[in-house]
Order: sequence, then C-alpha cells, then structure tokens
Amino acid sequence: MNLSIFLISMPGGGEWIIILIAILLLFGGKKIPELMRGVGQGMREFSDAKNSVKKDIEEGMKAKDNAPAPTSETK
Repeated sequence: MNLSIFLISMPGGGEWIIILIAILLLFGGKKIPELMRGVGQGMREFSDAKNSVKKDIEEGMKAKDNAPAPTSETK
C-alpha cells in the first residue's frame, strides 16, 4: 500500500471543523453528550470483553502447562 495515498485521504484541519459543524447540526447540542456517553459505554464493554477473553486464554494456557504429561504405555 502506498503511504502517500493514505496520507492524502486523511481529512485536514479545515475538513475536521466542517465535519464537527455537520455533526452539531445533525444531532444538536443536547444529543451530543448522550451520543458520546453511548460511545464510551460501547468502548468500555468492548474492553471488558477483550480482557475477559485474554484472561480465559491465559488461564487455559496455565492449565495446559500444569496438566500432567501423557504417559505412553506399550504392551
């Protein structure tokens, strides 16, 4: 991937101001805090789920390391 194409596609300072004004006009001043609160709760839930999965994987790896080694019995 060409880095210059990625940098060109990023919005600049003036474009961010236009985007923020459009959001303010669409949602209004009273709805923006509710919107941000919802985004924050979503990010928190995602982080909690990520940490839970990470913890489960680590516990599974520890249990695997502590499990007795299989014995090979030949008759």
